[in-house]
Amino acid sequence: MAVLSDIEIAQAAKTAPITEIAKKAGIPEEYLIPYGRDKAKVDPKILKELPARDNKLILVTAITPTPAGEGKTTTTVGLADALSRIGKKTTAALREPSLGPVFGVKGGAAGGGYAQVVPMEDINLHFTGDFHAIGAANNLLAAMLDNHIHQGNELGIDVRKITWKRCVDMNDRQLRFIVDGLSGKANGVPREDGFDITVASEIMAVFCLADSITDLKERLGRIIVGYTYDDRPVTASDLHAVGAMAALLKDALKPNLVQTLEGTPAFVHGGPFANIAHGCNSLMATRIARALGEYTVTEAGFGADLGAEKFLDIKCRMSGMKPDAVVIVATVRALKMHGGLKKTELTTEDLGALERGIPNLLRHVSNIKNVFRLPCVVAVNRFPTDTDAEIDFIIQKCRELGVNTELSTVFSEGGKGGEALAREVVRLCEEQNSNDFVYSYELDLPIEEKIKAVATKIYGGAGITVLPEAKRQIRKLTELGFGSLPVCMAKTQYSFTDDPKKLGAPEGFKITVKSVKVSAGAGFVVVLTGDIMTMPGLPKVPSAEKIDVDENGVISGLF
Repeated sequence: MAVLSDIEIAQAAKTAPITEIAKKAGIPEEYLIPYGRDKAKVDPKILKELPARDNKLILVTAITPTPAGEGKTTTTVGLADALSRIGKKTTAALREPSLGPVFGVKGGAAGGGYAQVVPMEDINLHFTGDFHAIGAANNLLAAMLDNHIHQGNELGIDVRKITWKRCVDMNDRQLRFIVDGLSGKANGVPREDGFDITVASEIMAVFCLADSITDLKERLGRIIVGYTYDDRPVTASDLHAVGAMAALLKDALKPNLVQTLEGTPAFVHGGPFANIAHGCNSLMATRIARALGEYTVTEAGFGADLGAEKFLDIKCRMSGMKPDAVVIVATVRALKMHGGLKKTELTTEDLGALERGIPNLLRHVSNIKNVFRLPCVVAVNRFPTDTDAEIDFIIQKCRELGVNTELSTVFSEGGKGGEALAREVVRLCEEQNSNDFVYSYELDLPIEEKIKAVATKIYGGAGITVLPEAKRQIRKLTELGFGSLPVCMAKTQYSFTDDPKKLGAPEGFKITVKSVKVSAGAGFVVVLTGDIMTMPGLPKVPSAEKIDVDENGVISGLF
């Protein structure tokens, strides 16, 4: 029997009309805005009608990612289905995939196997147009900025101090650094410019952290686009761009409702990367999901050192929410890669490699349990080549930290393969106390001390090295009143360090801080470390080469 690909499984699924999913979730018809048969937007005004509930929030995170794969989104979807199977009214809250990875390295990003959200093709491509709206709002602001300079520059903006970039939701290294406004006065003012990928745009962060249109507009107005000749910040409000930007975003701001393969309601909305942005789905979607379900399962991007840290230190701090339990996803294969094996060597038992690699998992577990003081469970996505000895080794090592391990087979079995994990999650929520939750740093610390706290407490480093330009930027941001904001670390996802080649759980290293800038609208300070880029490039053989569509409109090769 042929093994079906993710997209073939999704295309073969018999899904319910989105109106039925909305009814199952408890969404009144007047708040539902259908986008065809299988997806819809939900009017956030529903929050005023729903009763306040003490619903359980489950955060799914993972070990440091490797090419062997971990399956964080797959586990999130499978766990939501498993909780539904054991009788809990469950919702999921996920990010929208960026076209960058879809056409780049990863391919599709809507879960995998029999634990997916559907319609998989739409979610991975244009979906309901949210990312296009975010890109349009970003680029409108860029156009209004350059037009202001062209039309006389009343605000006295120094073109050498412009910080706002254009964006496109595609991996395109050619656009990282450009010169524009060439070929004469009629075509603008010549200057150095560049593009970020849309998921790194501050508009994306603002979009995901706003809790209303009013809040959205206030955040948009605070966005700093550059500085004047005498070093005063210039904002989107100064350029009178806020109203038009909000008009472009008003429909996108409504969360998207879809379903899992097993009919669990899922909100897929917003999608900042976790290595160069804050890595969480929209606050509005999470709030609606929680108001509708007894249990809400959400995920944060990449490893727990990135997405989970930002979920806890930024999103939770701004929203007042906190998880009741955390799931840390791992695979034997990935841990053996952290132990030094090549991808081609992962199918045979190797307890030595596993022993060398497991400190990566244990550091993430310790961070959640001992730094943030949250109850957690390790979910091991089991592969057929994993041996009982390897699984037992992981179970024993996690038990030494006081954390249980559950096997997950949701990729091949859907919700059924996650029932043991679901029961452990319920136990953690009902029997353990998440009231001890603390952040990894306090806001009243200086910016440099907050960066150091993340680097030492979360990454396990010995400290930080702040380059002279970054020191100057920190000093300036502190003078402007931004010293009390949380920090959003931009760091490679492949290592606890800022060097993607250092796998496992390195010690004694220092994080190099190259640049620091403020996202005043989002409400955090962005810290760029190592060689991190806010515009990725395509690999030698991009996933786009395998994607096609036939004369009937059926897409293939998406994953």
